[in-house]
Amino acid sequence: MAAVAAMSLVPGIAQEGAPSVQYRSPAGVEYRSLPDTDAIRTARAALAAEPRSVARIIDLGVAQSGARQFREAIATFTRGLEIEPDNATLLRWRGHRYLSVREFDRASADLTRGAALDPAIYGIWYHLGIVQYLRGDFAAAAVSFAKAQPIAPDAGELAGSTDWLWMSLSRAGRGAEAKAMLDRRPDNKPVTNAYARRLQLYRGEIEPDAVLTPADTEDVQVATLAYGLGNWYLIRGDTAQARKWFERSIESGGWPAFGFIASEVELRRLQ
Repeated sequence: MAAVAAMSLVPGIAQEGAPSVQYRSPAGVEYRSLPDTDAIRTARAALAAEPRSVARIIDLGVAQSGARQFREAIATFTRGLEIEPDNATLLRWRGHRYLSVREFDRASADLTRGAALDPAIYGIWYHLGIVQYLRGDFAAAAVSFAKAQPIAPDAGELAGSTDWLWMSLSRAGRGAEAKAMLDRRPDNKPVTNAYARRLQLYRGEIEPDAVLTPADTEDVQVATLAYGLGNWYLIRGDTAQARKWFERSIESGGWPAFGFIASEVELRRLQ
């Protein structure tokens, strides 16, 4: 059985559509994809009709990502890059998915190259900032999120880039800049998501016990909110509370969430 599990880590080895191992944690916990969806089947059929269409390739990779089939999506985006090696959008998507499976070096390489090819793509700067943050290069992460923030495509992404910018500045020891940035209220578009709630915490608009509520049951939502709380406590020097919330993020099972990935990193740093 172990050999079969290991084989499923290789794109194209697992039976098409069957849940496959996407990530194995240092503790040996396996996290798997979901079965094929109608969106995947539709995108796969469209690509079969236009096998060299980069647009169809992206559609399939995005659909696979929606079912947590990140390694399959990486293979799909790689197929596109064999057709168009300098396509920055493909590099943005593949870099994002390398990040999802914790291959940070490959994610950084794709996103850095994508930024050089097309610096106007929001997702490149946002995900590059995540990689830099995870590596502990908070100053570089702040630069990337500052570039992402003004080109955010919607209110949800604007809240996300504002949140990560605040965290990056704070972790870089630039708390006054982080507060000044929030005081300018760059996230001036109304939205209800986990990042918007975390921003309320940072601004003192809600108390910590109002961040994660009984209504929050979806695994990625819980992982995201719990990490935000843990980091908020860590910045204040309360490592015991920080550890508690990082562990809560992992317990959520929402392994694709950046908060989950960051919690893994933080817990290793706290050991």
